[in-house]
Amino acid sequence: MPKPKIGDKVKVLTKKEEFVGILMPRPDILEKDITIVKLDNGYNIGIDNKKIEKIELIKVYKPKTPAKTAVKPKDYLPNITVLSAGGTISSKIDYRTGGVYADYTAEDFIAMMPELASIANLKAKKIMSVMSEDMTSKDWLKIAKEIEKELNSGADGVVVTQGTDTLHFSTSALSFLLKDLNKPVVFTAAQRSIDRGSSDAYMNLLCAITAAAKFDAAEVMCCMHATTSDDYCYLIKGTKVRKMHTSRRDAFRPINDLPIAKISENGDINIISGNYNKKSEEKTNVKAATKFEEKIALVTAYPGMNPDI
Repeated sequence: MPKPKIGDKVKVLTKKEEFVGILMPRPDILEKDITIVKLDNGYNIGIDNKKIEKIELIKVYKPKTPAKTAVKPKDYLPNITVLSAGGTISSKIDYRTGGVYADYTAEDFIAMMPELASIANLKAKKIMSVMSEDMTSKDWLKIAKEIEKELNSGADGVVVTQGTDTLHFSTSALSFLLKDLNKPVVFTAAQRSIDRGSSDAYMNLLCAITAAAKFDAAEVMCCMHATTSDDYCYLIKGTKVRKMHTSRRDAFRPINDLPIAKISENGDINIISGNYNKKSEEKTNVKAATKFEEKIALVTAYPGMNPDI
């Protein structure tokens, strides 16, 4: 009999009792020797592993996989690659276990938003599944290499989806890692997972793909909600953006600069600042840096600071 996994229905036998329910993920705050089971009455219980004599598998959990329809490319549309790197925009809730997982791939975005097919010929690729707080310079180098590969293989622009916590670090790093950039690279994310009714993921992704397909910038940029409502998104230069709030939809703001443009759901692009590099007709290859110096410190100067430090 296979070993029970998270989500499976199980029977847990102890010396004195037995419990039937769904095997749940263990929160990090609990000790590792605790097994969590969701009972039929909806309550979760924690059982000391030392008291468990046996865990029997009753039924294997098989999550439903939605069907995906292939979309034929159109000659008159630009070719945009969506690179999925994880984060909340790639996360969904497993309502059986209550866990949040970075499971959605770029193909899933397209399947859930068929209107994207009228904006561009989309290629979807999952390059990693990392929550943004766990991102390192090695991940940035990998993202840069993937962008280089796509742009030099015929893509007219690239959209990268990742988590919000370090999005502004990623856009800044990639701005320096990509040399001779002559096409748009747009990072986007979501404050709320894409399967929630209140998610900002749909509009952010729609506006990001619109910017990558239609805007004439040759920049690494961030595309996120400009207001708390679904009014429009701001397109902000990658080296001038910062996350200013943990959960607000309009958390990403330009620092010491204006947004480059407003992007609306209907495809309208209203330029705010002309201070950006424009696409060139010259066919030059993008070059991704292969090294990143990790021994870097940010030192804040303050009155009375000892110069010998």
